[in-house]
Amino acid sequence: MALFTCRVFSNKPRWLCGDRLLGAFVLSCLLWLLPCAALDNARFLEAAAKFNPRTVVEAQALLQAIERAAALEEAQRLTALNSYLNRRIEFHDDVEVWGKTDYWASPLEALDKGRGDCEDYAIAKYLSLIAAGTPVAKLRMVYVRAMVGGRSLAHMVLAYYAEPGAEPLILDNLIADVRPASQRPDLQPVFSFNGEGLWQGVGATSAGDPMVRLSQWRELLAKARAEGF
Repeated sequence: MALFTCRVFSNKPRWLCGDRLLGAFVLSCLLWLLPCAALDNARFLEAAAKFNPRTVVEAQALLQAIERAAALEEAQRLTALNSYLNRRIEFHDDVEVWGKTDYWASPLEALDKGRGDCEDYAIAKYLSLIAAGTPVAKLRMVYVRAMVGGRSLAHMVLAYYAEPGAEPLILDNLIADVRPASQRPDLQPVFSFNGEGLWQGVGATSAGDPMVRLSQWRELLAKARAEGF
């Protein structure tokens, strides 16, 4: 079963005190989620050309979207890139797209397929916002859980903090608009991470130092770096 699925959740959130979850997968993330602040446009287009002409068109369009977003205030930037990537990627499970239960696609892979699941949206938004000039410290990938139909499901979203301790804004593929966490009672955060740390829930409580173990995340970031991120 994939670690992340993408379904609507129905638990009350605890955005400041999420449950402790320290798997080897999570602990490996931080050493590898260290993209450059600037996107190498030439490398990005060169990498896109290795797919097919349609992917090059998608890559050019994303570069233009990032450039436009970079000129906006941060709140507008979030909305612009969240909406853009939600439109460009159609939700499908990894089994449908990749024939695997869990696959983390790079932005170009997701654009090439035109399909992806929740972590693929979150990854593309995270990297695109950083490329547009958003500081890493303001962004967190957030693993959330909920009970749906009596089952515990999982989902990935991206959270944005205007300043330390602020209520985060949530970028999600399930809804079109960016909303404050207090307006997303359907999400229950468990842990969050970015290139600078790992936390319980989305609060300030550290979940410890990372340990390098899982190869999947390293492979993803290696692919993203090769694409120019």
